[in-house]
Amino acid sequence: MTTPSQWRRVNRANPCPVCQRFDWCAVATDGAVALCQRVESPRRIGEAGWLHRLKNIPWRSQGRCIRRIPLTESGSMDMERLADEFQQAVDPGRLHQLAVSLGLSVASLCQLGVGWSADHRAWSFPMTDAGGAVLGVRLRRPNGVKFAVKGGREGLFLPATAGEKLSPLYICEGPTDTAALLQIGFSNVAGRPSCTGGIKLLVELVRRRFVSEVVILADGDEPGRRGADNLASVLVAYVPAARVVAPPQGVKDARDWLRAGAGRPEVEAAIQAASVRRLSINAAAIIGSKR
Repeated sequence: MTTPSQWRRVNRANPCPVCQRFDWCAVATDGAVALCQRVESPRRIGEAGWLHRLKNIPWRSQGRCIRRIPLTESGSMDMERLADEFQQAVDPGRLHQLAVSLGLSVASLCQLGVGWSADHRAWSFPMTDAGGAVLGVRLRRPNGVKFAVKGGREGLFLPATAGEKLSPLYICEGPTDTAALLQIGFSNVAGRPSCTGGIKLLVELVRRRFVSEVVILADGDEPGRRGADNLASVLVAYVPAARVVAPPQGVKDARDWLRAGAGRPEVEAAIQAASVRRLSINAAAIIGSKR
């Protein structure tokens, strides 16, 4: 019996012997069977695809394919070029399936530079600095597992339309929540890499864009709310006003809120109901400390 460790992923050099494509599928190392995600058979093996016996379809190797990771002049990985390669590798049909599964539009994902890494078998999203230079690449497998390309750094998820000096700036967590805000109708958005990450980059972003107000959409759990509060406490030193908004009870995050039927009017109503946070300086305490 073939065990999971005896499967080999297809690639350009060794395409699937069933559908002749070079991604998604797998072939047993002994060439006896294949798991194809496009051509159906009487036996489906969960999300792995349909099982095909290859008695009459031999597995023919077409030679080794060595992937060369692009490097910069300094020898570090060229994340910008890598992210661009991933974008060029996107299959429109698969992207549509991803959008449907996430409850998002294809357009909102494309605004964030969504790509596909065949080597990692994962969807990709570039992470940038405040100026849009790619620092790293976030990866998301079809089953929801998240990780990143090694050699990169955490950054912000900024849409291709970003750069305008608009207020407020809407901040959320992760690429899919950022896509949800775009789909709801907010264009001046930024996604942080986690509920605690990206603070220095967001400070640089609000200073670069002369933002007068930030709206932080927290995840519904305790770490998400705490992280949003901490971020607001930092940003009020750089912007005149900040608000923290959490989704309604039982709603996980911005994307879940969208899937629950929220539109721009509902989100804006929650924003207006949130208290405005400003930097407060106790002048009396300062004077007293100087005596």
